[in-house]
Amino acid sequence: MRSNPRPRIGSARTAAPDARRTTRRRRSIGALFAGAMAMVMTIGAAVPALAESRSEASQAAGTVSAEPALAPPGDKDVTAVLFEQTFASVSRACTEVLGPKGYGYVQVSPPQERIQGSQWWTAYQPVSYRIAGPLGDRAAFQSMIGACNDAGVEVIVDAVVNHMSAGSGTGTGGTQYSKYDYPGHYQDQDFHGCRRDIDNYNDRYNVQQCELVGLSDLNTSSEYVRSEIAEYLDDLIGMGVAGFRVDAVKHIDTDDLRAIKDRLSDPGVYWVQEAIYGAGEAVSPSEYLQNGDVQEFRYATDLKRVFNNENLAYLENFGEAWGYMPSAQSGVFVTNHDTERNGSTLSYKDQANFTLANVFMLAHPFGTPSVHSGYDFSNHDAGAPNGGEVSACYTDGWGCQHAWPQIANMVGFRNAAGDTAVTHWWDNGNDAIAFGRGDRAFVAINQENGGLTQTFQTGLPAGTYCDVQHGGPTGSGGCTGPTYTVDGDGRFTATIGARDAVALHVGATGSPAPEPGRGGASFSVTASTVFGENIFVVGDRAELGSWNPAAALPLSAADYPRWTRDVALPAGVVAQYKYLRKDASGAVTWEQGGNRSLTVPATGTIRLTDSWRS
Repeated sequence: MRSNPRPRIGSARTAAPDARRTTRRRRSIGALFAGAMAMVMTIGAAVPALAESRSEASQAAGTVSAEPALAPPGDKDVTAVLFEQTFASVSRACTEVLGPKGYGYVQVSPPQERIQGSQWWTAYQPVSYRIAGPLGDRAAFQSMIGACNDAGVEVIVDAVVNHMSAGSGTGTGGTQYSKYDYPGHYQDQDFHGCRRDIDNYNDRYNVQQCELVGLSDLNTSSEYVRSEIAEYLDDLIGMGVAGFRVDAVKHIDTDDLRAIKDRLSDPGVYWVQEAIYGAGEAVSPSEYLQNGDVQEFRYATDLKRVFNNENLAYLENFGEAWGYMPSAQSGVFVTNHDTERNGSTLSYKDQANFTLANVFMLAHPFGTPSVHSGYDFSNHDAGAPNGGEVSACYTDGWGCQHAWPQIANMVGFRNAAGDTAVTHWWDNGNDAIAFGRGDRAFVAINQENGGLTQTFQTGLPAGTYCDVQHGGPTGSGGCTGPTYTVDGDGRFTATIGARDAVALHVGATGSPAPEPGRGGASFSVTASTVFGENIFVVGDRAELGSWNPAAALPLSAADYPRWTRDVALPAGVVAQYKYLRKDASGAVTWEQGGNRSLTVPATGTIRLTDSWRS
């Protein structure tokens, strides 16, 4: 749960601008810094090029929620991090996905004016505090806040306050700047005197007063600098921003941050701080707990180790027993924009392991979770496709992980579970685990290479539950996917496929039978792809696109190379179908051979296990 109270949406700004020093001596410093900028906020080498595409493509863009979304009970504490998406794209995501799925918050990339360039890391080199960057202007930012708030989603801003740029030039809003000289904000005297790169993380002075990969390091002990930063944050609060993810806090003295936060019109605003743990380092993330939540990077790195190399059974006592900061103040994630590039955590390239780790995070009570939603990349520095505009999920490289059904439906699970503790833990001593959240929810995760059949003891009340890993409630007493019946003793039996999961919660109950006259087909085809390719199914019925490749249904690659999708079809119908692939340009390649055929049973679903025909 969030440790800090949230502000009211649209709280008024009360801080007045500091008018000190309207004219100041300007000084131009050196030539534009180049090589090190690519490493801003990132450790490690570039990730190798993708071997295949794994876009989760279970729904059409912008209308990802196939089943009607019900308002889940309980607090909504999950944040979707829509990395480098334009404000207009974030607005649509809030309305069409985040609000209906039960996300409480959306985190947007730094909105302030930045250095020119297409690389993602330009977002972390501000040159002013104007909202004037590639993601949109002030009006678009304000409109986004309104749209998200209307959808029940509050906005968190990624705030860069430790430093400014590493060189000189013209900003994205037209500001002419040079290192240590940012008109209207800062001049030479406002920066620390150590004008060299950080090279010793065992030395507090070096970490907090020298420069992070050449970025001009603000003297945050200065009252003037504190007032400038607070004025920027207060302006955002006045526009309706609910909180901040504060970047690179290890490089700022914790008391400086406290002083800045205390200056705000709402000092209780939500505040989660990025501080990477390093064994034996001079600055510890726990120092920043006095200011608010702190991101627990060890959580993410440990999940990668366990999901990739160890047994899931080890997770039985996961959390503070592993040496983490307190749950109530730990921001947790499976990956973020830095770690997916430096390889220290799982990423979308880990396919099923990545999906299942997110399922675990959202099912487990430790910390306050953020779901990172980025874009495909084969080049470490690659910026957002289409300048950050998401015209459609699962196209142009937009991964839209926030909308993957296996992830998005677990937001409702977490909301339903509330603050209940882990109960009824089960594991097979290897890579299959299950646990409950009191009488509210239950999840089983099978990371084995084969299927698992098991009777699970839960704390759930007797009844029929939708498996939200494969569907959801219809809103009329039914479920769009499989259902499980929990008996009077709290037990149910499930067969879980390899590298798959089952998740039940009290906010998603329904009839064990499909809607009257409806059955379904569960498509599964094994197909290898290259970067940019995705697999689709098309057939002779309207539900299957009527043989029109443009209307073909995209399949999910969450368990690559197995591509899957469930489709509702009338009971008893006979249908013809084939698979096709589309590359990044939209070019279509049909599989070889004749049409495939299926017959939907009178009740239930036909499950198809196919292989791509070359």
